[in-house]
Amino acid sequence: MLEKKVKTMSIRSAAKAVIINDGKILLNKCRDNTGEYYTLPGGGQNQCETLHEAVIRECLEETGYKVKPIKFTAMCEGIMGYLHKIYHIFICELANKNPITPTEKDGYQIDSVWINIDSLSKTNLLPKIIGDNIHDIINGTNETFLGIEYIKI
Repeated sequence: MLEKKVKTMSIRSAAKAVIINDGKILLNKCRDNTGEYYTLPGGGQNQCETLHEAVIRECLEETGYKVKPIKFTAMCEGIMGYLHKIYHIFICELANKNPITPTEKDGYQIDSVWINIDSLSKTNLLPKIIGDNIHDIINGTNETFLGIEYIKI
């Protein structure tokens, strides 16, 4: 008798940072086969690591900036085939104004750049659910569940 292979969904927590300084937000500039896009700095939470520890580590690795998480501001989910990501988004302050050299950029990341908040509506910020709600995330006074985005792969 042949055993049937069952695909299981992997669930991954990611800690993301909204870092504002002098009217600008720090974003990771990325490029793939679809073109250029931007993401919030941050990434996957390791086992036995708190979300605060994850956002601090990930920002330092990707951008070279050490951050201090100030406030949890939003959460959303992204489902891409058999990968399920839960994004925990924190407002963070810079703990150092002069970054060190990033040690571990994301796969498609080409740089970290400061973008004027006023130009965010013209910026391809992904996941789209975050991009569509970025001003509410920045200006919000209450924690927000943004919803679920099913991403075609």
